[in-house]
Amino acid sequence: MKIRAEQLQGHLKKPLLPVYVISGDEPLLAQECADAIRIAARTQGFTERELFHFEGNPQHFDWNPLINESNSLSLFSDKKILEIRIPGSKPGDKGSKALAEICANPNPDNLLLIILSKLEKAAQNSKWMKTLEAAGAHIQVWPVDANQMPRWIDQRLRAANINANQEAVQVLADRVEGNLLAAVQEIEKLKLLAPQGAVDGTMMSSVVTDSARYNIFEFVDKILLGDAQSAARSLRGLENEGTDAIPLLWAITRELRILVKASERVASGEKSDWALKKSGVWEKRLPLFRGALKRLRPAHLRMLLRQAGAIDRGIKGMRKADIWDEMATLVLSFAGSQTLQPGNIKVLLQND
Repeated sequence: MKIRAEQLQGHLKKPLLPVYVISGDEPLLAQECADAIRIAARTQGFTERELFHFEGNPQHFDWNPLINESNSLSLFSDKKILEIRIPGSKPGDKGSKALAEICANPNPDNLLLIILSKLEKAAQNSKWMKTLEAAGAHIQVWPVDANQMPRWIDQRLRAANINANQEAVQVLADRVEGNLLAAVQEIEKLKLLAPQGAVDGTMMSSVVTDSARYNIFEFVDKILLGDAQSAARSLRGLENEGTDAIPLLWAITRELRILVKASERVASGEKSDWALKKSGVWEKRLPLFRGALKRLRPAHLRMLLRQAGAIDRGIKGMRKADIWDEMATLVLSFAGSQTLQPGNIKVLLQND
């Protein structure tokens, strides 16, 4: 079955299904859906969690550990969430068979949570996806476009018990330019700065412009502009201010994914501006992305996306890493530093 993201909370109040699939390229919404499922699962006795991360060529994936874990019965231990992440959204032939086998004989001691990036139409209609949907639920998350953004912000503000007028909502929508994570951060700030819960346009303007000396928006723009020295300085400033690495990596990865999609469309013959718009770039940000798209080759962009994935695994404790040093390498290479070529990054990834 398919469930809309806004229906998920109501669905999770019922007994859980054995399989949940989350797909989409909006990290914040996908993360919130996954968190909601994990919380509901814990309340229903799934107190352990095991992560399986499949990245790279699907033909090289080893599905045996997952199959063995899904078949094991826990006589004395707690029930477990088996979380599968496939950034490329393609399990391959072996993965499709493995998932079909697991769905055919679901283990009541396990809950399968599968997190994918955006699915192409062929993947949505594939046999393996239909098998997963028949065994459980599929939640697709979609980007919030410019027209939907004010309404989305208004709903979030109301959920936070903040009464903002239309002007205030529009100010915030214009400021974050489609960045949902940034919108949530500003709303969290408003909860502290507007204890009475009432916000007008003037107050919203003062809050959203009263940011740290080094902020994420300016930081990402410097990377897209190709200003490597300034971007590296901002990164160090954000680190010194105690900024969490996760939202920084999300912001960088979001822009990389947009550029990868746009580069693929350009390679297929589309004009760069049209390719960028179709990939989710707002009109006023086209010059920034246009310059980055011209500066960075598609292979380099894909390598940077792999590097971001390696850093993400380091943050989650799945590999040993000096997170901030690797972030600096990523930022410098993304910004076009001539001292960091794709070959150097490839060596780092091979040592992952």
